[in-house]
Amino acid sequence: MGMMKRILLHFLSAAAVLSAVTAAVSCDRFLDITPTGRVIASTGEEYRALLTYEYKYVPEDRGLASFRSDEFVFGRNYTSSEDIASFFDIWTWNDYAQQPTTAQFGWRRYYHAIYISNYIIENQNDISDASAAEISQLVGESYMMRGYMHFLLVNLYSPAYTACRPDTARGIPLQLRADVEQVLKPSSVEAVYRSIVSDMETALSYLNVREWDAEYRYRFSILSAKAILSRVYLYMGNWEKSLEYAQSVITEHGGLVRLNVKGAVMPTRYDSEENLLALEQVMTSLYKGAGRPSMDVFRAYRSGDGRKSVFYNQVTSSSVSLLKGGGNEFSCSIRTAELYLNAAEAAVEMGLKNVAVAYLDSLLETRYSASAWDEYKPEIKVMDLETLRETVREERRLELAFEGHRWFDLRRWDRPAMERTYQEETYTLDENDPRYVIPLPAEVIQANPELGGDFI
Repeated sequence: MGMMKRILLHFLSAAAVLSAVTAAVSCDRFLDITPTGRVIASTGEEYRALLTYEYKYVPEDRGLASFRSDEFVFGRNYTSSEDIASFFDIWTWNDYAQQPTTAQFGWRRYYHAIYISNYIIENQNDISDASAAEISQLVGESYMMRGYMHFLLVNLYSPAYTACRPDTARGIPLQLRADVEQVLKPSSVEAVYRSIVSDMETALSYLNVREWDAEYRYRFSILSAKAILSRVYLYMGNWEKSLEYAQSVITEHGGLVRLNVKGAVMPTRYDSEENLLALEQVMTSLYKGAGRPSMDVFRAYRSGDGRKSVFYNQVTSSSVSLLKGGGNEFSCSIRTAELYLNAAEAAVEMGLKNVAVAYLDSLLETRYSASAWDEYKPEIKVMDLETLRETVREERRLELAFEGHRWFDLRRWDRPAMERTYQEETYTLDENDPRYVIPLPAEVIQANPELGGDFI
């Protein structure tokens, strides 16, 4: 049995849980399969339920990847034996001799979502009992889902676009049709990104919901599609397009939560003014409780920075706990603060110092107390371009801490050496270490040898 067929059947075996997604649609009616293994759906409501299921089960792998970055520390006083069993190998970059209990990054779940996205795209003309606008929106979301799942996969399992020759570097398999018999073969990193951009740009021609109300914010919208495109282009080093999309989103929805006031709301809440896409929880309660934030991160916040008290709780003089994340109410895949930082980074790389300073100014004025900002703002204004670049990167580290960005930023910037110690044992990741790319799961290679070996 082919890998994708097993994926589909695994998806179908889980169909019973769909009643939690929508009580209005009968699972038996459209999640049955014909002898050829096809999913059966007919109405717009049924197709919407299929996609809703995929939204619900997008992996929180960006949060899991935080253990590989410089954000978390483990300690015998606060890291349980269960957490050691699950996350220690990830924290120490031990990819090839892992404990059987080590948590695994996703693979099948991504391709579940991609398969259903393909199915909706291919059958859009057969959807009944739905308006043209509803069908168009659903198809647009499917293109976004397919593109975003490929984007997450290529950033987990392939070199960063800016750290390789993307035309020859090994990417991940592209699955662009709902064919359970297709044998998956890897594409180049460049080809994967080309497909991602194509899908997301195509999605914008179908999407017609500018922005969802909070309860439906897990769905892709025009604004969140543009926001994610800004991130994709940033990861590609296409500064002009990243800046263009960031500016577009900020112009339409540039609101920022003030973190320099008493009782400030966590900006990663699904219903916060900043949240553009509440799809991934990212920092689950399990991840959040496994370690403690690095004191290097905590001490990097300047005096008067409201983020320090909103994001963290100081336990002792040498230990803090994380307040970000830990529940579904903190589902947040992208928010407006990231767009200001994308714009600032892209502007720096384009040599547009004043533009970068302006976007930093807009963001940080809502983070620092008035007196602290009066002191910091003039420093930023007179920075040379290289110092400003480092400042933008540092502010990105502080603003987006524990939101699933740090590992991927380190990969696309300079892939520095890292070192950590646990119970007097030291573990090291070298500069430009091959372990900045996570190896494909062994079971995936066993199921499909085409994914192993050298890329041609």
